[in-house]
Amino acid sequence: MEVYQYFSSTSKFYFQSFRLYHVLLFVCIIYFSVVLYNLVITRKKRMRVFEQFPGPPGNWLLGHVKQMITKWGEQYPYAFPLWFGPTSIYLFIHHSSYLKTDLHRLLSYFTEPKDDIAYTFLTSWIGEGLLVSVGQKWFRHRRLLTPGFHYDILKPYVKLMADSANIMLDKWETYAKTEQSFELFQHVSLMTLDSIMKCAFSYNSNCQTESGTNPYIKAVFELCYLVNLRFRCFPYHNETIFQLSPHGYRYRKACKIAHSHTGIYESVCFSVETTRFYNLQDEQQQGLSDEAIRAEVDTFMFEGHDTTASGISWILYNMACYPEHQQKCREEIQQALKGKDSMEWEDLSKIPYTTMCIKESLRLYPPVPGFGRKLTKPMTFFDGRTVPEGSLIGISVYGVHRNATVWENPHVFDPLRFLPENTAKRSPHAFVPFSAGPRNCIGQNFAMNEMKVVVAMTLKKYVLIKDPEHTPKMVPQIILRSLNGIYIKIRFVKNEP
Repeated sequence: MEVYQYFSSTSKFYFQSFRLYHVLLFVCIIYFSVVLYNLVITRKKRMRVFEQFPGPPGNWLLGHVKQMITKWGEQYPYAFPLWFGPTSIYLFIHHSSYLKTDLHRLLSYFTEPKDDIAYTFLTSWIGEGLLVSVGQKWFRHRRLLTPGFHYDILKPYVKLMADSANIMLDKWETYAKTEQSFELFQHVSLMTLDSIMKCAFSYNSNCQTESGTNPYIKAVFELCYLVNLRFRCFPYHNETIFQLSPHGYRYRKACKIAHSHTGIYESVCFSVETTRFYNLQDEQQQGLSDEAIRAEVDTFMFEGHDTTASGISWILYNMACYPEHQQKCREEIQQALKGKDSMEWEDLSKIPYTTMCIKESLRLYPPVPGFGRKLTKPMTFFDGRTVPEGSLIGISVYGVHRNATVWENPHVFDPLRFLPENTAKRSPHAFVPFSAGPRNCIGQNFAMNEMKVVVAMTLKKYVLIKDPEHTPKMVPQIILRSLNGIYIKIRFVKNEP
């Protein structure tokens, strides 16, 4: 009897365990079947939405994340769909005719949101500043901050920019004496960081003269890489998966470093000397909250130095590649400055050929190679093709600027494209390095002024020489960078000691 009871209880235990495992397995199968079914249904629906737009074939799971997007412009001259994972799909626009429709619709209304995938990955870093915010919040912040970029405000910044540029150029004397090749981007990043802190925050950081690698610039580089990686790796679109991953740990660590540095400048913003810029008030006598100021400081710190550093680095590289244009710019600059060692506000309008070279470099190497929007209404393009509400639109600035149906010989460096008579023949949406419409870059005049100052002062002092052993390999992340750096050689201009 005892033996029977023993075997009976043992069998019952194993049967219960066996049944429990099967129940769990059955639940898991049902759950993953539902998830897979929803993925398939969602994918089919989105495929039907974009079936009128032919595009390159992609992997059903990974999409197009491992493929070169830039090579498809000639085959699909207006727009084509791109998959980032099994269900995330963007309509990538790279023609000014489509862009005209898109920008007027997507950027003319402040209530239109940016896409709800890529831009959400930035909020834990830069907060909900002008780059990320939408609706009335964006509209109010933009209105409050716009006076800070008025011409009268920008005028005294030219001297501060020139001071920062001089520090960088003095450091380059060692390279000029040896004609040793050196990497541009790290030097220019320090210079633009120094400049934005002086101009926007009235803060002298001495970051260009400190030894070692600047931790903020290193953190920004890491954050740009990780945000781009997260966008292209669809499992990382899930917040929990990303935060638990090694890349999520690196992201949090880099954010902490970036915030610790911008925290210094946030405290400056509340000081008596600088509240006139950040403590602006609307009609109800309400200014920006402390949280809003922090978000805008993080945004300005990133956009105010990293995008400009990219633009300046590629401009100087192009000057090194095309010595005939470099010499024309130098002669124009020397005539405009008339022996002066620095740039002033009035000199900015005296270098039209240099300005055309800057614009041509921005065309070929836009600092922000693309941006995205999400439709809140259906949109019909000029050729009758339509996309519904909720669609994600990717605007390829790089693709628009190199579209062969818009630009003749698009890969050739030709500053004369920007002669007034040539510009008048093109759509205003063919050249959009600072976006367009009401949501364009609030600091574009600041950036253009800084580019003019740095290029003019650099060419006045140095001859830039291409390094044939180091050809940059473009990598379009949030900012257009080079995978292997941007290297040049320099020597003193003949009239320099």
